[in-house]
Amino acid sequence: MSLFDDDFYSSKVSRKTLREHLGNRKRGGRWLGRLRNQKSVQLVVLSSVTTVLVIAVLYGLLFGFSPSSRHGSSMDFSARAVEASDHIRPAVVSIINEQKFSLELGGGPLEQDAEQSGVYREIGVGSGVIVQKDEQYAYIVTNYHVVASAHRVKAVLTTGEQREAEVVGLDQITDLAVLKVDAAGIGQVAEIGDSSKLRAAEFVMAMGNPLGMGEAITFGVVSVIRETVPVSLAQNGVLDWEQEVIRVDAAINQGNSGGPLVDLNGRVVGINSMKISNFGVESIGYAIPINNVMPIVSELIDSGYVSRAYLGVMMLDLQQYWSRQELEAEIEGESTLNLPQEVYEGIIVLEALGPAKEAGLEFNDVIVKLDDTKIRNTRELRRYLYNQKQIGDSIVVHYYRGKELLTATVTLGENKPE
Repeated sequence: MSLFDDDFYSSKVSRKTLREHLGNRKRGGRWLGRLRNQKSVQLVVLSSVTTVLVIAVLYGLLFGFSPSSRHGSSMDFSARAVEASDHIRPAVVSIINEQKFSLELGGGPLEQDAEQSGVYREIGVGSGVIVQKDEQYAYIVTNYHVVASAHRVKAVLTTGEQREAEVVGLDQITDLAVLKVDAAGIGQVAEIGDSSKLRAAEFVMAMGNPLGMGEAITFGVVSVIRETVPVSLAQNGVLDWEQEVIRVDAAINQGNSGGPLVDLNGRVVGINSMKISNFGVESIGYAIPINNVMPIVSELIDSGYVSRAYLGVMMLDLQQYWSRQELEAEIEGESTLNLPQEVYEGIIVLEALGPAKEAGLEFNDVIVKLDDTKIRNTRELRRYLYNQKQIGDSIVVHYYRGKELLTATVTLGENKPE
């Protein structure tokens, strides 16, 4: 007898065994088929769910999912922009700059303190945003250059109502101004954000009154979080100060100045200030970071001006003088400096006032150093004075009087407005 069961291993299989074997295969095949079908369905479902989740996450990352969003969850990008706009819009105002003109034929603008009869005419428009309110007044932030030359200022609310605005304080250095209007009926005050938390490529909106056309919103991204650009305080083409700004590609047109730069949570992160408008340049605008704005606003509301160290010199860049000398062989009323040949950068004292006069500085002295810091132009003098010195500090001024290098110790005063 074989060690194996012939009915199982032999090539000769009985019909009964064959029927039983085939029956078991059919039942097993149906079971395996059902199992394979179930696994296929599960795989399809799992793949679909995974795809949906991946798309949702990517959509959220690209279009506004943020733990700090107003509702703490992802929202439709367009809906977030609309909500942010609705949140801030009632606090945005238009600013009208008016000057008084003579009634005489061909009469020009009157002086600021003129008492003569005349008529007010609109000479410029800008924007502003309400950042503070008490029982009596609502306080509006705008740009210095929007209202600096105004004889009268009006604020236009989003309802279309015009209100007389009073200038609380101006600061040319930061290009900021604060106005106040009657608070009656004003319920919305802008929510202030944190400009230090801005990120490159973050979406922002510039709001205001471009070209006097009324309320408008432009959209873009933050290009550079922090940038320093040279500016002309007198707007005469002479670059005599440096402004710290946020660069954006949202359109900032004439009239947008002073309006808010807003994030997608409806919070003010900057004050629109200027743009580059050279031929071939597209969408390069600048806003003053709100973290720089609010301390100035508080000081303007409290004091009407920003207190800074005061040297007391009317000045001209030495390089400007050389340029002028090249254009004109002799300038009437302007004496020759007679400086050493190697001195070609510095600050010419046109008039010494207050602290500088008391220390002995005179007309045509040329300042070349403050303490141990070389001074080549007005920008560098202001930067050192405003960033490194306080009222009451002493400063050593190194200057040339003709070919002689002298020093004077100046006790800095305060730049109180006249």
